[in-house]
Amino acid sequence: MKFDIDSGKLLYALGIAFAAAALLYFVRDVVFGLSITVKAVLLLLAAVGFFLGGLAAERDVLDAVGFVLAAVTYVVFVGYVVVRYQPGGTATFLVLAISAALTLALGYLLRERDLSLPRRTVAASVGVVLVLGIALVGADVAVGGVTYASDFESSVTVTAPDSVPDDQQYFERDVRVGRLTATNGPVFTRALSLPELSGCLVGTDAGFREDVWLSYENRYDQADTIAGGATRQLTIRASLPVDLNETRSMTYAVERGSDCDADRASPTLLVQLGEE
Repeated sequence: MKFDIDSGKLLYALGIAFAAAALLYFVRDVVFGLSITVKAVLLLLAAVGFFLGGLAAERDVLDAVGFVLAAVTYVVFVGYVVVRYQPGGTATFLVLAISAALTLALGYLLRERDLSLPRRTVAASVGVVLVLGIALVGADVAVGGVTYASDFESSVTVTAPDSVPDDQQYFERDVRVGRLTATNGPVFTRALSLPELSGCLVGTDAGFREDVWLSYENRYDQADTIAGGATRQLTIRASLPVDLNETRSMTYAVERGSDCDADRASPTLLVQLGEE
């Protein structure tokens, strides 16, 4: 059996597939460190650029490749905006409806009206798209990203519960030990990437020399984005052990640090944020 495969079209198809994969990786907020706002606008500009490239292509198939890349990029743009900005039901419907009307209108103009532009106009338009993209990236870098500042209690006190099972050696109390303040620069919405929390107990009277569970209160009940110029505060909580052989309350000093082999004269909770 003989297969008639157009190798050129096959390579075009692979190129489109790789382009789609690159776009999806781009919107995962793991590369370049750009804001959500600028990434969304860059996707839209890329869609416009691919569409203009399709209009300028003179060879058969190349124009189709340009239009397919424009369509794929625009779909990724719409999905990214809906997922990251979470505009709500009505706004999402409007975005999808406008997108449907826009794509249908462009398809009609291409198929029925033989839409075309002079090459000089296309070249100038592509130049404008590139300048806008570069300006946005420059502004994004100049404005700066999200900054994080922490504020911890000097000490916290935990008490034993009124009743516990007989075979239980110790009990953990969930207490507030500090807070993290995230501040975003102006204009651009950004992804909120909270520093990882870790901690341990030190001190000759602590009774436990082990890792301590720390977390941000209600972290997953809030959006993982922060608007331009906004400030958000998150409470930091720790699960601290209580020695059930003691009837008195237990007080832990709270310090920033990561040296869990250190010693203290009194029980101390060492808290580490990120890679500090």
